Amino acid sequence: MMDLARWQARLDELRAAHHVPGASLAVLADGEVHELVSGVLHRGTGVAVTPGAVFHSGSVAKVYTATLVMRLVDEGRLELDARVADVLPEFATPDLEATKTITVRQLLSHTGGVTNDFNHDSGRGDDCLARYVEAAREVALDCPPGTAVSYGGLGYVVLGRVIEVITGLTWDQALKDLLFTPLGLERSMTLPEEALRFPVAMSHLGEPGQDPDPAPVWDAMPRSAGPAGRVLVSAGDMARFARMHLEGGQGVLSSRAVAAMQRREVDVPDKWTVSADGWGLGWTLYDWDGVPGYGHDGAAIGQYAYLRVVPHAGVAVALMTNGGSARLLYADLFRDLLRELAGVTMPPPFGPPAEPPVVDLAPLLGTYGREGVRITVTRGAGGNAHMRYAFVDGMKDLSPPLEMELTPVSPGVFAASGAGPSFSEDYMPVVFATLPGGTPCVYVGMRATPRHS
Repeated sequence: MMDLARWQARLDELRAAHHVPGASLAVLADGEVHELVSGVLHRGTGVAVTPGAVFHSGSVAKVYTATLVMRLVDEGRLELDARVADVLPEFATPDLEATKTITVRQLLSHTGGVTNDFNHDSGRGDDCLARYVEAAREVALDCPPGTAVSYGGLGYVVLGRVIEVITGLTWDQALKDLLFTPLGLERSMTLPEEALRFPVAMSHLGEPGQDPDPAPVWDAMPRSAGPAGRVLVSAGDMARFARMHLEGGQGVLSSRAVAAMQRREVDVPDKWTVSADGWGLGWTLYDWDGVPGYGHDGAAIGQYAYLRVVPHAGVAVALMTNGGSARLLYADLFRDLLRELAGVTMPPPFGPPAEPPVVDLAPLLGTYGREGVRITVTRGAGGNAHMRYAFVDGMKDLSPPLEMELTPVSPGVFAASGAGPSFSEDYMPVVFATLPGGTPCVYVGMRATPRHS
């Protein structure tokens, strides 16, 4: 049995220490979902977080979209290895030959080569995904399809459109009809006007180590971002969604589809950003000293969500937050919770060794680019590497450029300081690699960014 009073005290302590305005924690253990809350939904109004309060889940939405795709596969309406262009003739990229090879499976596992940061506002209408897919025809691939993993939100919007074409419903309605309603998830939705029926967490932004202030807007995402980044949900409902996967699909999915989603499709070169060892069909996969697990992280305008599932113990933990040093809260809380409830030892925080190795920086210097992002690696003060991470084009208003110092961990792996603890615990992993064909690239946030000069 969980000692709820002890975990409530621990949540309160860590939330305050890490300047997180409000947090909602749901733990599935022994077949029961326990919900604990702490802090406020909005620092300006002082309204307290209550069980069932709704938060942005950010990229955890991708697992919901993947689950919908697998339901269509279960029903025989879609093949995992179908070429996307055969299902969705309007889908294309500037590389027309590569476009013909991209499959549904590749988009689910982030191996289709498509990019992440194409933040295109195609309007609020029911045709927003169709219009997004049309606009995305001009967006360059990060890497050749099927050759490497590169975390890609664009692919999940395309999958959302595939769902619409096959079901005849909008992605929003398909999610409601095929997942939320059958599972009784009454605090799960996709549109802001639906969320306002419930207590809703406001996003907060600010400097590390200080209490953040309410953001200028609650939701800056276009509707078309939904399949990749916007399911609005309570922590309790997220844990109940995870229980469906733990319990063999509960009639929503077949046990075969549930298992397929958890099967490793690809290893990842960046094993630290979300502690990932690989990727399945939608799920991030973990190996905690031989204990397997799965889950996903999400971020949306100052709100951060974390979901971890440990199958052997029947445990799922969902944490929703609305600002501050959320990553530090997650790390401290989940290390304790998963150790006690599931015998999991999470990896220590990523960072440089006491005596960093000497690395030849010359092959790594240059400008790297992909849609929405430009990364410049130069030799900084004292001869160390310096990285400037800037959002450009349609992403230019998302954040000011990040200036980070890089400390070697190994010849191809560096620890970046200066990203802020909402993005990483103390250091952000930066991984240099080479794509098939010999193109150098750098992985930041699991996105492969090719070098241009």
